[in-house]
Amino acid sequence: MNAAPADQIRLLDVQALDVRLTQLAHKRKNLPEHAEITGLEADLKQQRDLLIAAQTEDSDTAREQTKAEQDVDQVRQRAARDQKRLDSGAVTSPKDLENLQREIVSLARRQSDLEDVVLEVMERRESAQERVTELTERVSSVEAKVADATTRRDTVVSEIDAEAGTVGKEREVIAGSVPADLLKLYDRLRQQQGGVGAARLFQKRCEGCRQELAITELNEIRAAAPDTVVRCENCSRILVRTPESGI
Repeated sequence: MNAAPADQIRLLDVQALDVRLTQLAHKRKNLPEHAEITGLEADLKQQRDLLIAAQTEDSDTAREQTKAEQDVDQVRQRAARDQKRLDSGAVTSPKDLENLQREIVSLARRQSDLEDVVLEVMERRESAQERVTELTERVSSVEAKVADATTRRDTVVSEIDAEAGTVGKEREVIAGSVPADLLKLYDRLRQQQGGVGAARLFQKRCEGCRQELAITELNEIRAAAPDTVVRCENCSRILVRTPESGI
């Protein structure tokens, strides 16, 4: 393949722009904010799950407290009715009086036991409510951190995308001035050789594979016409000759 020396030099410009685009893509993909956000979102999910569990416990104990208080109220009302009957003198039978008094005592014990249950449930609910408050604050804190990290990430991504857009347009302009067959060969080699399809021959060394060329290869390159597209025997990349090639 033949191409004007100036076209081959422009190929190095295209290569430099492609390297920059690759660097920008790598930077965009590996921003530290990505890992930070992933970690924060995992923490946020955990905190939200814990908050839901605490809210569920609060709701359950609220119903349990309501039921326990209703039980106390029912016993208290029954004891009040029995006491009213006792005080009214309507019960005159000694046996009935004894049974009524025994029931009042039993209800008093039952009421005391139920009130203890109410207190125990209230303590558990208070603990659950404190947990809900604590977890709500944690969730809000982590949400704020996620929002901050997301803003920082989006800012950097926007800057990278803007630069990539500028570099891409410049690459398009320069690549448009390179002969189609030369550009096609370059693109194919770039895909095969880890993103580098053309390299400068500098001081008898290929800057693509960093290998110094053998004497026989250098002699062949010296003998080649200026418009001949030469390739590195080590890595097959296009070798672009410059005044600093050392040949």
